[in-house]
Amino acid sequence: MRETGSAVAARGRVPRVRAAIVKQFGHPRGIAGVIVGRVMAHRSSNIRRNRWVVAQLDLRPSDSVLEVGFGPGIAIEAFAAALPQGRVYGIDHSEVMFRQAMRRNRHAVRSGIVHLTRASVDDVPRLGAPVDAILAVNSMWFWPQPATRLQELRALLRSGGRIAITTQPRGKGADAEASRSAALDIEAALAGAGFTQTRVETLDLDPPVVCVIGVNA
Repeated sequence: MRETGSAVAARGRVPRVRAAIVKQFGHPRGIAGVIVGRVMAHRSSNIRRNRWVVAQLDLRPSDSVLEVGFGPGIAIEAFAAALPQGRVYGIDHSEVMFRQAMRRNRHAVRSGIVHLTRASVDDVPRLGAPVDAILAVNSMWFWPQPATRLQELRALLRSGGRIAITTQPRGKGADAEASRSAALDIEAALAGAGFTQTRVETLDLDPPVVCVIGVNA
């Protein structure tokens, strides 16, 4: 039986709608971006993932950190709680995410612990001094020229500082094998940027979250 014209059109719209949703997660904007931000802020798996990643960095209370692509500010909030004598910097190129993260972390911003900036990963503002750790969650694949960006971020780390690149594959067919493959790709990218002693930590969600940590030797 032949498909009707409306059925063909509807089937063709599905990839476009999916692509539009993915684009919003890469750069939330407008009303759709506000909705995406709220989903990220309240989804239990997203909260668990971000808090887990922060714990993998073994931070000291006086450490300084930078998060690239802080979204609604969940990891920023966890950093602020873990670093009462430290500094928490964050950049995100989305005005929507900047506003949501500022509201979520308003007390830590007022106290001077948290410093958030609307900026892109290819134009990171001056931080004043090298940081102890850098974090990026589900954002590296949205960066322009990720290999170059990783080299630039390495220059912001103190000697012995750590970078944690975390991802949880999404989309049709995402499974444990996709997570393992993503971890291998991230390990290769970190090694190419000069990071050493890479290790992979895994959070048992569906699909698994992988956090690849490298050291600025």
